Amino acid sequence: MQTYTTNHAPSVLQTHSWRTLTNSASYLLPYLHPNMRILDIGCGPGSITLDFARHVPTGHITGLDSSPDPLPTARSLAASQNLTNIEFLVGDIHSLPFESNTFDLVHVHQVLQHIADPVQALREMRRVAKPNGIVAARESSSMSWYPANEGLELWWEVTGRMGREMGGNPHPGNRIHVWAVEAGFERGSVRRSAGTWCFSGDEERRYWGGSMAGRARESGFVDLALKGGFAGREELGRIVSGWEEWVDCEDGWFGVLHGEIVCFK
Repeated sequence: MQTYTTNHAPSVLQTHSWRTLTNSASYLLPYLHPNMRILDIGCGPGSITLDFARHVPTGHITGLDSSPDPLPTARSLAASQNLTNIEFLVGDIHSLPFESNTFDLVHVHQVLQHIADPVQALREMRRVAKPNGIVAARESSSMSWYPANEGLELWWEVTGRMGREMGGNPHPGNRIHVWAVEAGFERGSVRRSAGTWCFSGDEERRYWGGSMAGRARESGFVDLALKGGFAGREELGRIVSGWEEWVDCEDGWFGVLHGEIVCFK
């Protein structure tokens, strides 16, 4: 049921570890209160999960990931910051290992695009949310960049084709509210919004472009691209060169538009 097109290589964890409530889930800040019980699905190395723990000091946070690989890093970070209201577990979003009506908030960020059945996932998220609880999701919808770049165009084509052919739903942010209704939420109980990332300054370009070049140089993405025939070594080299060229361009700009939903049970 998982269609993730990469793994937890250092270049991948670099981008995941950058994410916080402020830059990746600020739409949820008005709904947080100190004693909430929160489930953060697809937590990875735990940067957003730890931020939840800081915002709900008398509550409890559970970070869940389908892979055990990033969880030691997450646990180590929590311990280093003396966060004791947090735990990290392995589990499948399609069949969550929790009783019904357990959490005040159930959250995913960039997860629904990587799984085979996002509607079933949202059903499970709804099931484990308490009555009057919240289910929240944020997924990329589109990406844009400057200047024109052949390597980035190839990256966009390869990653999109790989995600679709592996059974995923690349960049579904413009329709996650439709999935929520299919999963059982009343249309009027689903609040929709949009958020953005923008990378343009020197440090931002080095972070974003450097991590993306790293993914195309050595990560699970490379293994899947080669094994599945989505790209050869020469094409992967062009993708790496494209990102490096973009990083070196002082006028380089990269924007990501995200769809966001807050669903009330």
